[in-house]
Amino acid sequence: MSDFADLARRALLDSGYSMKAAAREINYDVAYLSRVLSGKQKPSAKLASSLDSLLGADGALTATVLGDDDSERVQRSAANPSRLDAGTVDALAGVLAAYRRLDDTAAPKTVIPATIKQMQEVTRMLRSARGPHRDRLAEVASEWMQFAGWMLAQVRKDSEAVRLLNDALELADEIGNGTLAAQALNFKGYIARQQGRPQGIARWFAAAANTPGAHPAQRIGDYLQAAAGMAALDQRDGALRLVEDAERLTDKAAALPPPDTAYWLTPAFNRLNMGICTLALGRYSEAADHLRTGLAGLPDELRDAPWSWEHKAALSKALEAA
Repeated sequence: MSDFADLARRALLDSGYSMKAAAREINYDVAYLSRVLSGKQKPSAKLASSLDSLLGADGALTATVLGDDDSERVQRSAANPSRLDAGTVDALAGVLAAYRRLDDTAAPKTVIPATIKQMQEVTRMLRSARGPHRDRLAEVASEWMQFAGWMLAQVRKDSEAVRLLNDALELADEIGNGTLAAQALNFKGYIARQQGRPQGIARWFAAAANTPGAHPAQRIGDYLQAAAGMAALDQRDGALRLVEDAERLTDKAAALPPPDTAYWLTPAFNRLNMGICTLALGRYSEAADHLRTGLAGLPDELRDAPWSWEHKAALSKALEAA
């Protein structure tokens, strides 16, 4: 299940390192590094950690490599999905979590090929999975689909992204997971915003906000982004009502940790959503304050994430208009 070689090779290229330069920087034999990056040899834990540090991946690249026990367990389940066990699902969920963290440090094009391969393998396993752990594997598969859709959306492969998000939504509904369903709808709203379609922005974010089982933090962000779509449609009163809906959930959301499937939904992150909303409402000084505070409140490892560029551009726009 690990595509460490592909991820590391692409990340080194994106960072401007040749094979020889990387080997020299981390003090490893270039022939050994070549075997690892060509997929012919599994990386040692020390090499994986050295490459992780070189690339500034904050442990995420290392975490994509399964230990020997987990690797054997996943291989057994892949060969015979009808005998799926809990350890396999845990291992697959752990790899997915590592990929999500890579999204915070690596360019989307670096992560997409391996993401698609991982998603295809998990969904293949799901088709034949049986027993008490099948629904939990379905959760992981749905999250893989929506993560792949999110990554494709970032590079504007919108049609492919929407197809995967629709599949993720259907699977989330099948197992009754409201947080996953809401997140898939949220990503469809993001695509609509990239396409400049305010009707779609309002529709998909409102649908996410009103999905049964959605986490309060999800609902806050979705109401605010739906309000931005309404404001772009010149439906200001409706937009302000959605802002009020979001504000009524603030205390409830603050009392709960963010959902595991949307770990980034902290109060600081929702300041960014409020900034997007107030910018659309033409409240430029307020928007600049929310966006500046939200960006400053992000953890260090997230401040240069590719997805943050949209919010930085919005801050520049707000400052220019204020």
